[in-house]
Amino acid sequence: MGRTLPSITQAFLQEQASLARFRRALRLEDQRALDDLLAAARHHLAASAYASHLLPFEIMLLAMLVEEHKQVMRLQTELEELRRASRFDQEGPPLRPEPAEGLRPEPAEGFLPEQSDVELETAPASADGSEDPRPKG
Repeated sequence: MGRTLPSITQAFLQEQASLARFRRALRLEDQRALDDLLAAARHHLAASAYASHLLPFEIMLLAMLVEEHKQVMRLQTELEELRRASRFDQEGPPLRPEPAEGLRPEPAEGFLPEQSDVELETAPASADGSEDPRPKG
């Protein structure tokens, strides 16, 4: 004997076909949004086969919701990273706690130069008699 119930893929395609008139009535940008939601639901067809107690349309909605929530979580993470980077730019690098007394690490070789990389030269005195230090270069 053959199958008594359509596969989840067949049910999905039937539901998608039943939405065709609704889709055509939407504005172009809304049609694109609906297409994206249906594509997101299509990504979960294999998992949907295990939700046989739900109606096919309910499964589609749940799959769409999962994909939308994944995108919200990704955007929240990205926003938090941007906020941290913004705080870093405004406040400068976070301060490191000072090591305990006697445990101060030695600076790495070449980390602190022995003499300044930029030497100052004295420009001719200005009209008010002050000197103008300017970097060479």
